[in-house]
Amino acid sequence: MAMELPLEKREELFRVLKARFENNMSRHKGLEWSKVQVKLEANSEKMWSLNEMERTGGEPDVVGHDKQQDEYLFYDCSAESPKGRRSVCYDREGLESRKKHKPENNAIDMAAAMGIELLTEEQYRALQKIEDFDMKTSSWIQTPSDIRKLGGALFCDRRFGKVFVYHNGAEAYYAARGFRGSLRV
Repeated sequence: MAMELPLEKREELFRVLKARFENNMSRHKGLEWSKVQVKLEANSEKMWSLNEMERTGGEPDVVGHDKQQDEYLFYDCSAESPKGRRSVCYDREGLESRKKHKPENNAIDMAAAMGIELLTEEQYRALQKIEDFDMKTSSWIQTPSDIRKLGGALFCDRRFGKVFVYHNGAEAYYAARGFRGSLRV
């Protein structure tokens, strides 16, 4: 099912994304907004996903360009884990394993519904080289299947000037833990 934004919403999103791009040139040195916009205009489903990232507090921005695939990389660049994506378990299995006090959702299903992916550990570390993020919150990241099979899930944050990777049960959820997403356009 193709998701499309109405023209008015699309134009508003373009204004927001362009302003963020121009105000944060250190995130994407050497890249030009006009080329990014051409890609976005040709991908209405990706625009819908970017709008979902924006709507949930992610403040998506371009953080790179994959020259081989000719795709721009958007990551959530909100200072803290996106507000509209916190208090979630890692995945559906983790959510369903909870006996009491189940959260409303889980990170993996939310990301899939938005058309984005959770950041990998490598992507999270790359993002943290651009700026300092998650100084008060934490973000679930893609978890290797061997860890997940044992009931665990990984999350990251920045404390004491360093990026830390931790583990938790996939059923855990906290008001200060959400997830950051990535989208290729």
